[in-house]
Amino acid sequence: MTMRFAAVAALSAFAAVSPAHAATWNTLTGEAPVVVAHRGASGYLPEETLGSYELAIQLGADYIEPDVQMTSDGELVAMHDATLTRTTNVADLFAPRNDGYRVGDFTLAEIKQLTVKPTGALSRPDSTYPGFTPSMADPYTVPTLDEVLGFLKDFNTANGTSVGVYPESKHPFDSEKNGKIIASLKNNGFTAAADKVILQSFAHQTISDLTSLLDTNGMEAEVAQLGSVRLEDGVYGVNGTDGFNTLETIAGVATGVGVGYTGITEAFIQAAHGFGLTVHAYTFRPQTEEEAFSMIQPLLDWGLDGFFTDYTDLGRTVVDAQQPAPVPLPAAAPLLLAGLGGLALLRRRKSA
Repeated sequence: MTMRFAAVAALSAFAAVSPAHAATWNTLTGEAPVVVAHRGASGYLPEETLGSYELAIQLGADYIEPDVQMTSDGELVAMHDATLTRTTNVADLFAPRNDGYRVGDFTLAEIKQLTVKPTGALSRPDSTYPGFTPSMADPYTVPTLDEVLGFLKDFNTANGTSVGVYPESKHPFDSEKNGKIIASLKNNGFTAAADKVILQSFAHQTISDLTSLLDTNGMEAEVAQLGSVRLEDGVYGVNGTDGFNTLETIAGVATGVGVGYTGITEAFIQAAHGFGLTVHAYTFRPQTEEEAFSMIQPLLDWGLDGFFTDYTDLGRTVVDAQQPAPVPLPAAAPLLLAGLGGLALLRRRKSA
């Protein structure tokens, strides 16, 4: 039995002693599901911008998510698409390069001239949100990963918060980019489990690379394999951009999975939890509270550990509305809960 499984088993044993000692939530750790701001408050404001991340935090995000692309001069920027076309005014300022506007064909200085446009279903053309004024001078330009991390660190320090960051190394696999992501996290002081970093990618090769880089640099972070739920020969796994991997294989190098919510079943969540993996669902885009409860509640009942949403406030409402009253655990159980993350990292390193 691995250390991670031993800890989970021990916690389950504590919970079985008395109903009064049951875990608070039906998640892997017994803690509340996390709300991840998908590209910031992308349903309301220009995605992947500092202004959008700031609003998302104010609306109750537990994590903000920057997707990471690399410029032609090797700088990391927060941008979901491989091109600048959909979300910026690049066509107004530059002629196409190589028949398009790929991020990798432009320098950081050039990209910094662009303005990110609102694209969310509930966004306003003038990039405003009622009652919200961004604290930074240029809230809707394309930020670097360093700028995102610097903003988050300063916000947490100033407000006594502990909002985490959930960077995605975008497809395809790029060892140089992965190395720079780790370097950026390290340089900005995001090195320990308490800093709440979850790295993610659709490519299993990238997941393995990021895990190795964390270990090499003496850093602690969660790592999530992205993809779609698949059941092959009675065995659950995740299908990413470089193929299918079983949950058991993923558990050897990662601590969680991020999968499309339409493919998630209760059986899949139970199977993932059996291997010590958290399950996060993407991407919920409800436009009303009624839609939010209808979409998200069933998966929370199954034990979902967290989810991505364009509308942080609606996701936060669902989680907070059904939060159970605190239930005391045996004296040793909080220590077990606190140690689960560290044990997962240790287990992952031994496997790697």
